[in-house]
Amino acid sequence: MDLPDLGNRICILGPSNSGKSTLANAIARKRGLEPVHLDVLHHLPNTDWEPRPKGEFVALHDAAIAGERWVMDGNYSICMPQRFRRATGLILLDISMPASLLRYFRRTLFETGRLGALEGGRDSVKWDMIHHIAVVQPKNRKRYRAMFDELDLPKLRLSSVRAIKQCFREWGLTFS
Repeated sequence: MDLPDLGNRICILGPSNSGKSTLANAIARKRGLEPVHLDVLHHLPNTDWEPRPKGEFVALHDAAIAGERWVMDGNYSICMPQRFRRATGLILLDISMPASLLRYFRRTLFETGRLGALEGGRDSVKWDMIHHIAVVQPKNRKRYRAMFDELDLPKLRLSSVRAIKQCFREWGLTFS
């Protein structure tokens, strides 16, 4: 599938630390789309990942999807129905749990200034996040695959870090 086939409103789903924000930023640069990072909308800036009030998050989300040209990364199932109604394309990053854990440790321990990071926040290793990646996410992955299969949109499933890198090469995307 060619990148333009996904249209001008692209959703990127996948487990935590699968590369959603990195891919969203690369697509945004290539296609001139607005990158929207749901983690940034969902959490209060200058906190240690403290969630916003639910109504405030939903309002920010709905304002973002009202635009005509965006690439949005993140899951947050509470807002998926309206997001999918506006989307013109979908990418599912379906990488393994061990790959997500490895990326989490690399990101929190070695990366600074990450695109899609929380303003004023600091990434750090958290047991809650390790539990989420190792225990909760495997169940969510099955749900996301089923959702992906049911949606009638141009879509692409990338099932490994290698497949994501291959996609970057084929679409001529850059990491920064």
